Amino acid sequence: MHAPDRPPNPHPARLILTLSLAATVGLGIGRFAYALVLPDMREDLGWSYSAAGFMNTINAVGYLVGALVASRLIQRVGWSAAIRGGTLACVAALATCALSGNFVALSLARLVLGLGAAAGFVAGGALAATIVQSQPARANFLLSLFYAGPGIGILSSGLIAPFTLQYFGPGSWWIVWWALTLLSVAMTIPLFLIRIESGARFSEGSHASFAILPVLIYLAGYFLFGAGYIAYMTFMIAYVRDGGGGAAAQAAFWSLIGLSAFVTPWAWRGVLALDRGGLATAIILGTNALGAALPMLGHSPAWLAISAVVFGVAFFAVVGSTTAFVRFNYPPEVWPTAIAAMTISFGVGQTLGPIVVGAVTDALGSLSYALNVSAALLALGAVAALCQRKVGPARQSVP
Repeated sequence: MHAPDRPPNPHPARLILTLSLAATVGLGIGRFAYALVLPDMREDLGWSYSAAGFMNTINAVGYLVGALVASRLIQRVGWSAAIRGGTLACVAALATCALSGNFVALSLARLVLGLGAAAGFVAGGALAATIVQSQPARANFLLSLFYAGPGIGILSSGLIAPFTLQYFGPGSWWIVWWALTLLSVAMTIPLFLIRIESGARFSEGSHASFAILPVLIYLAGYFLFGAGYIAYMTFMIAYVRDGGGGAAAQAAFWSLIGLSAFVTPWAWRGVLALDRGGLATAIILGTNALGAALPMLGHSPAWLAISAVVFGVAFFAVVGSTTAFVRFNYPPEVWPTAIAAMTISFGVGQTLGPIVVGAVTDALGSLSYALNVSAALLALGAVAALCQRKVGPARQSVP
């Protein structure tokens, strides 16, 4: 991929925020809002925790497949079609979730959600990385705007889903999916009102310039992040609900995670500028582990609120630190392939996380064990990232 001669838009922050809506729909709503309706769906449809976890596992499988083909998809159809098409696929899949309680149909919808989210996220992230080249002094801040985007989806769905369920009563999960579908339609519209193409294009040899071995330990850390965070984001609302938290408590907890995303660009600005291998990722991921571990200390609203804030402010920044790592260690023509490789490692982790943690919960009878596993995986990921050194430029030369 060749860097553009000029920025594709005179207002890069506005463009990046618009691009982030693809991740808002695909991830903030499409993936994470499932946690808000999981308890009601599980009870109404008679699912075990393993079956409930499978719905996020199949979503992660779709995301993994989408990440595997993302670079070629962008090359074939262009930035605009990949981002817009992926987001539209997510909207269609959300509507399907509202139409059927059939396990197979819901699984297919979650699979398509993953595919569409990956297309929008990888393409949007890679395009955002090319846009910030025009403003190197603000590059990490501008990239953080893109990765904070899903927080909008988390915040808005957190304000809608719990109260909708409370108003309509048990078994109203399908009404929530309709509400989230309409919300997603509204958030997709700006993607069609702004030019999101770029002069950046792929070169045929870009795939050969990315080597896995020099960053294997970093990929392992990102895998552990994927497995650990998704357990927290899948089952924490059920944990809050099991502890007696009503609609207000669930909305407050979920909204705090979403609101924390808006602090991310400022909270981690200095850390993201660290060009010292995996250090930035290790610091942020360690904070993420701390947030996931706090519920172990008590079930009080205060502890849960602190957990949501600490987890949320770090959660969104981990992905941003990975993109910063790619920018520091690879030339621009490798960025889409490198970001896709990171996303694949992350995708494998989050594919295994929900169903494994669901099985642990079914076997031991308590979500507390699952959340302990989540925190431990995140802590191990931080240790792995800390072991990553800078990748020498000599290894990254394009043949």
